[in-house]
Amino acid sequence: MTSTLIILAAGASSRMKQASRGLLSEAELKDANSGSKSLIRLNNRPMLDYILYNAKKTGFKTIVIVTGNENSKFRSYYGENDLNNDFHGLKISFAIQHIPSDRVKPFGTADALQQAIDQFPALLQESFVVCNGDNLYSEKAFRLLSEINSENAFINYDRDALQFPVERIAQFAITNTDSEGFLKEIIEKPKKLELKSEKSPQTAYRVSMNLWKLNGSMIYSYLKNCKVSPERDEKELPVAILSMIQDHPHSMKAIPLAEHVPDLTGKDDIAVLNDYLSTHYSKLNWTT
Repeated sequence: MTSTLIILAAGASSRMKQASRGLLSEAELKDANSGSKSLIRLNNRPMLDYILYNAKKTGFKTIVIVTGNENSKFRSYYGENDLNNDFHGLKISFAIQHIPSDRVKPFGTADALQQAIDQFPALLQESFVVCNGDNLYSEKAFRLLSEINSENAFINYDRDALQFPVERIAQFAITNTDSEGFLKEIIEKPKKLELKSEKSPQTAYRVSMNLWKLNGSMIYSYLKNCKVSPERDEKELPVAILSMIQDHPHSMKAIPLAEHVPDLTGKDDIAVLNDYLSTHYSKLNWTT
């Protein structure tokens, strides 16, 4: 069983800082405009708490949170030490995604993971789970990844189960797997796939929500040599993974799952998540 989780929480959160159509409290606006999305308080606790709660229930023990250089808010809540802060029985360490001198924002998720491995070289000797810090992945999703025997795997979500506006879902890349359930390609911005297209009940369009299990030694060189996305000007983790499976076919196992993944992309998601969490996470019992 995999017991190490890496949470990517160093992004610039540019979309979160855009204007909102809804009404937010002064405290919510301050959170949204000033800090990491994973620290935005939802029902009086950071978004990251809910991710960590599900991770602990699954059996994860070691957590590496990748932050930017300025991470005092993370440390004041989760522990002041670089390594092994105790948080409800989880051991939390911090990796820093340093920004290159010729850039003003982080260099993307592939770079974030590479820098985490550089700072924690023991990760080269194991498989770990890596996820975004602004998606609330379920206990079931974490468990499926942590318990699978494959060294590399990902949760392959049924697009029809995601409860987002159709305009947002239409932007999601489509995954393509072979007959044995291994990832073959990721189709960015599919042009001809209709949201309500005709398909048999046995088929579904599936997407990645950036919940991966990766073997450190296998993925590392692809992170380091990842091509820069011309659109985002960043090194993106899915690009590195696609390069890896080109050299190592049948190495990335897809785990199909049909469920919603609550997401904190923009200010309008805050109220939606507050309602969801009030229903599904009214109390966090860290002792069970």
